[in-house]
Amino acid sequence: MILRLFSVLSMAVATTAVSRMNEIMVMDGHTVRNDHSSPLPHTYTDSEDLPNAFTWGDVNGVSYLTRSLNQHIPQYCGSCWAHGSLSSLADRIKIARKGKGDEINLSIQYILNCGADVAGSCHGGWHTGVYQLIKDKGYVPYETCQIYTACSAESTEGFCAHVDTTCSAANTCRTCNTFSSMGGACTEIDVFPNATVAEYGEINYDVHAIMSEIYQRGPVAATVNAEPLLGYKGGVYTDTSESQQTNHIVSIVGWGADKSTGDKHWIVRNSWGEYWGEMGYFRIAMGGNVLGIEEAIAWATPGQFTVSNYPCDEDGKNCGKDVHLYVDPSTEKGLTVQRRLRGEAN
Repeated sequence: MILRLFSVLSMAVATTAVSRMNEIMVMDGHTVRNDHSSPLPHTYTDSEDLPNAFTWGDVNGVSYLTRSLNQHIPQYCGSCWAHGSLSSLADRIKIARKGKGDEINLSIQYILNCGADVAGSCHGGWHTGVYQLIKDKGYVPYETCQIYTACSAESTEGFCAHVDTTCSAANTCRTCNTFSSMGGACTEIDVFPNATVAEYGEINYDVHAIMSEIYQRGPVAATVNAEPLLGYKGGVYTDTSESQQTNHIVSIVGWGADKSTGDKHWIVRNSWGEYWGEMGYFRIAMGGNVLGIEEAIAWATPGQFTVSNYPCDEDGKNCGKDVHLYVDPSTEKGLTVQRRLRGEAN
């Protein structure tokens, strides 16, 4: 069930009509928007303490940002809400590690597999729902446990109809040791690297609070009306005549200022790949809630995260309870196995 689902948008590209799905919705299992007790940054950060320009992409020559992602491959999936929230959390883990060590990326596919009731699906979701899910479950696996397939339970896009996305141990973390023609098996990994969330919350329509949160603790997830940005070619977006009704979620990583006017703008990472915008980023005027960018901001502080793993064997058998012979999910036998795993009648 869904508590809130905004309307589907429509646009025309050349002569072909294209329906643009709104990727924002709040699931009925998302019952806690704010879960924190620590003082919030805006309560101890004065405006004069905030620099004129700041980005986590360049702090004394060091970038604390994780890599850009593309939510739309290998097929379309409206998972911006998961990308924006998990990318921001991964950035904050990198900040906590002072930029040292290998980059930690979190499994968006796990959120799609296990978060339908709380966080969302390929048909939309909500950023703080992701953080509630992680707190409820107690972890989010690293990306190497579950690579992004752009599928969720209800999606039939591309090859999704043949993909098992049930929330199971195998769809939390697994590995497969060789080709099925060579007797390959896939093993559930029960001991896997993961991260947790300590606290999370929302900020609404408060520029000082947003800036303070970013400056003191790291990037945040934000809603935005993405339709006017579909053809964005660069520069600072300033059009205040466009709707503030939001339909997409992104990450704000900092802000800049025009050298001549002093006007400030947000620096925002999207999840449409580096081929779009300014290498996957865009800039948008600060203040005035342009395109709804300041309407609903989500933040989360990292709890614990794995930096030294339990060493599993290559086939994973010493780290898992169950080993499954690989079955091609597109075959009738594979579909039968999937139905059995879901507890459905054959």
